[in-house]
Amino acid sequence: MGEVMGEIVLLRHGETEWSRDRRHTGRTDLPLTGHGEEQARALGPLVARRDVARTFGSPALRARRTAELAGLAVDEVDPDLWEWDYGGYEGLTSADIRRERPGWYLWADGVIPGDAEHPGESVERVGERCDAVLARVRPWLERGDVAVVAHGHVLRILTARWLGLEPAAGRLFALHTGTLSALGTEHGHPVITSWNVPA
Repeated sequence: MGEVMGEIVLLRHGETEWSRDRRHTGRTDLPLTGHGEEQARALGPLVARRDVARTFGSPALRARRTAELAGLAVDEVDPDLWEWDYGGYEGLTSADIRRERPGWYLWADGVIPGDAEHPGESVERVGERCDAVLARVRPWLERGDVAVVAHGHVLRILTARWLGLEPAAGRLFALHTGTLSALGTEHGHPVITSWNVPA
């Protein structure tokens, strides 16, 4: 891969009730809390320093509202940026799940099927979605930075794939709500240029 001009600027959406309570929030479309809205607004000055050529966003309300409050207009709502589908674990905390499955770890053990709206998916499937997003993003990097506004786990997996790592390597990149990270290149090779920066 050759040197690219722009960086991929990752924004994890602001806090929701479920993210605050550490509940797995995949396809449940929750709004931001008041604190989450403050987090999103506070990202504005960080975003304003960037030359953003295009913004990709998850269809989820929490991501679209974060983009808006941070001063970004979403050019492309991308269904591949939905959060990991947690299946039968949607809405549960890791502690809840471990009561039934001691030692359970999402990155190694995955999820169980849920209902029709939450069938669940493997980390590899999320990786395939992230590869598709990166294929759409890369051409825009020749024009400047590309903002991607989405969710914790999907952005961690997207980062792993940018770096050429397996999707489950997303486990290495803790990512908090209302933060900005950036992916770029050094000597033509993909790198993380900043990570998990709060406003």
